[in-house]
Amino acid sequence: MAKYRTLLPQVNREEIFLTDGGLETCLIFHDKIDLPHFAAFDLLKNATGRDQLRTYYRRYVEIARDAGLGYILETPTWRASSDWGSKLGYDARRVTDMNHDAVALMMELRRDFETAKTPMVISGCIGPRGDGYVPANTMSADEAETYHRPQIDAFRRAGADMVTAITMNESPEAIGIARAAASIDIPVVISFTVETDGRLPTGETLKDAIATVDLATCAAPTYYMINCAHPTHFDFLFDSNEPWLQRIQGLRTNASTLSHAELDEASDLDDGDPVDLGARHAALRDKHPQLIVMGGCCGTDHRHVKEICLACMAVA
Repeated sequence: MAKYRTLLPQVNREEIFLTDGGLETCLIFHDKIDLPHFAAFDLLKNATGRDQLRTYYRRYVEIARDAGLGYILETPTWRASSDWGSKLGYDARRVTDMNHDAVALMMELRRDFETAKTPMVISGCIGPRGDGYVPANTMSADEAETYHRPQIDAFRRAGADMVTAITMNESPEAIGIARAAASIDIPVVISFTVETDGRLPTGETLKDAIATVDLATCAAPTYYMINCAHPTHFDFLFDSNEPWLQRIQGLRTNASTLSHAELDEASDLDDGDPVDLGARHAALRDKHPQLIVMGGCCGTDHRHVKEICLACMAVA
């Protein structure tokens, strides 16, 4: 049963909420685990894989608990939708089961680690239907709503508090996800990715993308985030105090300053500079205190999230 769905504790809050880092890159490069199609949810199929996921998440929840901060438990389901599931041999029913299992694992972690000072919100993670970096085979908003609804409904029935669409690279897919979530009454967050120029891979500005989604959905997203980009790719956007920036309340950044194309071609992990990454988050939050949810994306691990935590707490 959902615990926080009707009142998400990270909303209208002064202290930051943490979340995890680059799940897939950590598992592949640090833990040497094979993840076909970047599908971390596949690890849920057996006890060994579930233990590997528990080990991964524990590193982060302990940081939040020790700091007395809230935490977003993001399910390992970025690829757990029908198209990606079929590539791994999963039929629709089995994909649904895996989404349920992912929420169950997050509930187990919440039971073991949540405290009064560290509320833990369970978020069902939704990824793009296609490649997160390349907006190919684009859908209409109606097609996206139909495609993503089964996964969103699975999260709702499993007891997730909210859903988060990660690495969205175009507004129509984001609109479809937001509409699907609103129609079944579960809070939704949209996280866009941007290129080195601060624009979505489609060329759309972040400002326009947020305005387009809000207009088409009656502002259904609870808030927006930016992920899978280094702060240097978008920090200039926060130099102003334009009202639309208040809709962005979270960051899950890359460790590397490389572009998406360069990351795709890289054979080694670029884990950047955790201390510098933390300082950049603190600088952004100092100017825009509505930036509440902080975590990482490609190349980041618990070291980066800990530095982000320490730096942001210092400017609180």
